[in-house]
Amino acid sequence: MKKGTLIFNALVAVAIIILFVLHFCGNNTSCKTSTAAVANGSAKGSFKIAYFDMDSVQNNYTFYKEVAKELTESEQKKRSELMNKKNENVNKLKEYQQKGASMSQADMAKAQQDLAQRDRDYQMAEQMKASEMQDESFKKLHEVKKRIEEYLKDYNKDKGYSYIITNSSELIYYKDSVYNVTTDIIKGLNQVYKKK
Repeated sequence: MKKGTLIFNALVAVAIIILFVLHFCGNNTSCKTSTAAVANGSAKGSFKIAYFDMDSVQNNYTFYKEVAKELTESEQKKRSELMNKKNENVNKLKEYQQKGASMSQADMAKAQQDLAQRDRDYQMAEQMKASEMQDESFKKLHEVKKRIEEYLKDYNKDKGYSYIITNSSELIYYKDSVYNVTTDIIKGLNQVYKKK
């Protein structure tokens, strides 16, 4: 959502500048020329925007695929641990049910307390595993983002883009494929990753 706000604010700022210049220039020819240059992005100090498809990066950037695989394996391991704990609780419940008729009132109370404690322990473990997964995902995906940002700084040294954004259908309604740099970025990211 922050990216969308940033892009929207940048576009609004450009529109305000153009309207401001148009409003105060009136019929002055030099103002019209500079306004047209700003609108076309050809004035000195103007900016160029390029974009890349994040889906393509996720599907083709080797480091991202490795991170996604690690996260999936970690999640499966945590789910398996939780399933084992749940199965232990189910087995304990069955054990108590089998003893049911032969248990004294005190034994039944202890069994209920044990089952309640096992349920609380399971819920705490479930919350802890979810929190661990969230933290792990955040850290690993932040590393991916950091590597992409570092690469884009080098990539843009001779390109002259003011912004290189990721394409998202919720944010961008029109795009000219001339400014699509996805292939260059994926190729470069993978080359840099192979070197490490």
